[in-house]
Amino acid sequence: MPKVLSIILGGGKGTRLYPLTKERSKPAVPFGGKHRIVDIPLSNCINSGFKQIYILTQFNSASLHMHIANAYNFDRFSNGFVEILAAEQTLEHSGWYEGTADAVRKNFIHFKTQNPTHYIILSGDQLYQMDLKAYLDAHIASGAQITIATTAVSREDASGFGIMKVDKKNRITAFMEKPAKDLDISDWIIPDETRTPGATKGKDYLASMGIYIFDAAVLEEALNNDYTDFGKEIIPQTIKKYKVNSYIYDGYWEDIGTIKSFYDSTINLTSIQPSFNFYDEEKPIYTHIRNLPPSKLNCATMNRATACEGCIITESTITDSVIGIRSIIEKNAQLVGVISMGADYYETDAQKEENRKNGIPNIGIGENTRVQRAIIDKNARIGKNCSIGFSPNPPSDGDHGMYYAADGIIIIRKNAIIPDGSNF
Repeated sequence: MPKVLSIILGGGKGTRLYPLTKERSKPAVPFGGKHRIVDIPLSNCINSGFKQIYILTQFNSASLHMHIANAYNFDRFSNGFVEILAAEQTLEHSGWYEGTADAVRKNFIHFKTQNPTHYIILSGDQLYQMDLKAYLDAHIASGAQITIATTAVSREDASGFGIMKVDKKNRITAFMEKPAKDLDISDWIIPDETRTPGATKGKDYLASMGIYIFDAAVLEEALNNDYTDFGKEIIPQTIKKYKVNSYIYDGYWEDIGTIKSFYDSTINLTSIQPSFNFYDEEKPIYTHIRNLPPSKLNCATMNRATACEGCIITESTITDSVIGIRSIIEKNAQLVGVISMGADYYETDAQKEENRKNGIPNIGIGENTRVQRAIIDKNARIGKNCSIGFSPNPPSDGDHGMYYAADGIIIIRKNAIIPDGSNF
């Protein structure tokens, strides 16, 4: 039987998700109200029977360490584990990870002790539900030494991805990184013989999903050099030397590495038929079990919205919004297109009284406050009678003191204090 070692890449600074990544690594960013982004690839691995998992990270990893320790504990009979490998100094390596390939290379000392037959390498910031066992079976059946998961994209979207050229047997023959929009790549169109049944019309090019399966010996050989990045360096080189196949995935897949894609993907969870399905009992998305009480709705009106455990929502109107754990929303609040990440704890009455004496709002959203098209990070304190996101002129991207803006989306930072009556 093949022995698969799963490697989740989560070591980047996550600058495109700033300020959500100011105090945490990208895989640790809360998603969907109660999960973390890293729960997606982890759950795909576990649901596929791949339970020996390493997560590679180096920036702001404390929050991720705590989440993994609280959420992923296998019993002794499963032979499974989820371990974080942060960048470390050794006698052989004294520096940081220089890229995705470099991160894997520097951890072979840990990987080899597991004696894997195959490595599956996954990104820590993507939203999808893939049967990785079927992916492995296809890799083995094809006789390939490397298989790259791909998804069909339009010509317009192709300029944002690494594009694969394949033959009629799904063998990858060439790779192009982010082709210019005016470049003629018509000879890179997916051959009819390899298209999946019912493929979307207009999606004629294969984009790399950044998910790879390597035969173990091949990965070790492919990284026996100074190249630092899989997508830009390792993959183009391996196509010339090894048998590299494409595995076409026709399900929903989204890179949630930017504020806009993160916001859009999260808000989409509130639609009648969301693109990403949290309600599939056959493919659950695992996370930290918190033993919180059920949410309490005191005469609240909620339309196309989700509320996670431990919330208290009083006489408020909430539309197209995701409300995270322990969110406290006071009377007459109005939320439209809001992602509230909730709180890490409840305040006691004594703490609330002390804060009020000092003019500090309680954690949550105060009375008569309205918020639109915003992300509210954990433990934020938004006072009474505030108006956020209703200005006729969208804020320019960047830091605005009390808040941050990106693509017209307002981000209230973690632990932020927004005084009563604020308007922006």
